[in-house]
Amino acid sequence: MVARLATAHVLTVDAVEFIRFCHARRRVGWPELYDEMCAVSSRRLFRGWGPDELAGQGIGFGLFDMPSLAISVLEIVAEDRARARAAAVVPAATEGTSAVA
Repeated sequence: MVARLATAHVLTVDAVEFIRFCHARRRVGWPELYDEMCAVSSRRLFRGWGPDELAGQGIGFGLFDMPSLAISVLEIVAEDRARARAAAVVPAATEGTSAVA
């Protein structure tokens, strides 16, 4: 039997939006994005929420929170980048076709 040493890291929809908000402000990677997230939190720039409100949404800024936060941030940013790339690609099936009236 395998024991889990850490509890599962669960982010709310609002926490994901916070990460996207911070990434939109500064398009940087980890750990620079962590610095931006701390700045946004300390200035309450996202919905007026500070560290306590964000902690209730699954965003923790402590040393022991950092590994799971880093993984979550990297996954969210990667998903957003993949979505943006997919939206920028014009499907080959629609190229060169014209509408027939």
